[in-house]
Amino acid sequence: MKKGTKNTANGPDDASRITRMVFYLCMIFIACQAAGLDFLEQRRPERIINSRGLTDERRLSDYLPSLKGTRGDTYVMFYAGKQPGGTLLVLGGTHPNEPGGYIAAVVMAENLIVDRGRVIIIPRADASAFTATEPQEAYPGRITLTNRRGRPRDFRVGSRYANILDGWPDPIVYRHHPSGQLLSGAETRNLNRAYPGRHNGTLIERVAWAITEVVRKEQVDMVIDLHEAAPEYPVINAIVAHPHAKDIAAMATVELQMRGIDLRLEISPENFHGLSHREIGDFTPAKAVLLETTGALQGRLRGPTDADLAVSSRDALYHRAGELGKLHVDFPAEGVSLKQRVGRHLESIKVLCETLGMFEPEKTIEFHQVPGYEELMKHGVGFYLN
Repeated sequence: MKKGTKNTANGPDDASRITRMVFYLCMIFIACQAAGLDFLEQRRPERIINSRGLTDERRLSDYLPSLKGTRGDTYVMFYAGKQPGGTLLVLGGTHPNEPGGYIAAVVMAENLIVDRGRVIIIPRADASAFTATEPQEAYPGRITLTNRRGRPRDFRVGSRYANILDGWPDPIVYRHHPSGQLLSGAETRNLNRAYPGRHNGTLIERVAWAITEVVRKEQVDMVIDLHEAAPEYPVINAIVAHPHAKDIAAMATVELQMRGIDLRLEISPENFHGLSHREIGDFTPAKAVLLETTGALQGRLRGPTDADLAVSSRDALYHRAGELGKLHVDFPAEGVSLKQRVGRHLESIKVLCETLGMFEPEKTIEFHQVPGYEELMKHGVGFYLN
């Protein structure tokens, strides 16, 4: 064999290996680019197309400037009527893995026309929690609904907790301010364990403080926080009310039951701190309540976890658990659909406002064009999206 023959023979093989290596590197680069774009997309909030009744739009950083430029900053939407009356604050997205609460706030924002008083809506109360899902929970990144024109509307499914990048590392034990109550470390990123908040605290404490400032500075008369919870959770399909709001909540519960919406009344626990209804009720004059529906997405018994589960809440395991009497609510085979959950929330908001006006006529809040339970059951959620 002549000198140099080996190199000549292996030359094409070397070139082939280099070509394959370049190809694989290009594929890895493309995959990383796609993953990176999807990751960045999580941080871009979907558009809310406000109704023509919108009269002002602010941000939480207007109430606490240190939130400006952070993922805790979020929109505060104002809808004012021509006649004076009371002021309502609606909180959606406290826990973005509870789509019934968030979507109800969006539907309200996209349809609301106020006749008397004012309505303030914060649809993404914990904006940071929309930018990530919970590890090991297999949550879908988003759900897609179709509006009345047949066009898709995407909505993020986030986490119960703020993005860990906005609060890392979690402490071993979370100490609530100002009560000193001790909770597990992850609760430091739970907005509904942070009220009344701290102006110089963690990101979520500052978000809670800014929302409490909205209540104070805008002289809010009633706060309604929208949630949904696992079917095995004991406080479910309920109005949870601060003692200052118990009479209004009790009458609203009876009225809703007469309308075919089975709700029960729960009084805010005195010794469990950080909750919106407890702390806003304690630290401001507002009447604070929280609304709970049910959804399989948050539960421990659920089967396949996908976008359909978030929308339909259809789950054979939960249906079977209901048949065995192991749940706190009935769980039909067809699930508890998003239109049911949103409808319960919006009908409850209407009745609570009506009841507030009965108790305190000068604080009457009247509005129209927001669908109620029967309308949502007939037409679905997408019909009321712009």
